[in-house]
Amino acid sequence: MTPLLSVCAGGALGSGARYLVSLFATRQLPTGFAWGTLIVNVVGSFLLAFLVQLALSSPSLTPNTRLFLTTGVLGGFTTYSTFNQETLTLLQQGSPGAALANVLATLVLGLAAGFAGFALARTIAGA
Repeated sequence: MTPLLSVCAGGALGSGARYLVSLFATRQLPTGFAWGTLIVNVVGSFLLAFLVQLALSSPSLTPNTRLFLTTGVLGGFTTYSTFNQETLTLLQQGSPGAALANVLATLVLGLAAGFAGFALARTIAGA
């Protein structure tokens, strides 16, 4: 599979997964907060850090597989633009506290998840 097809195929899967997580969050979690976007961005931060570290520590992932998983699947799964719009919507609705919580939770949890993914990959790879 060519690099472009790898990215496109992965992006389709990642976008579908993001949609399913958003549906779940809308149906199962309290309203008034962007839970779905927070979940995909935190999980995506963990997975991207994990995969990048694993790829650096182990030659087991081919370049096309890395593109498929990182740029494709995780690029389609995570979304800064939705995070931005949902934060702006919270501000426009007069909820600056929820908007700030969204920004802080995304930043702090995303970094923590990225660190955890990095650490897990290093542990698995024995680095």
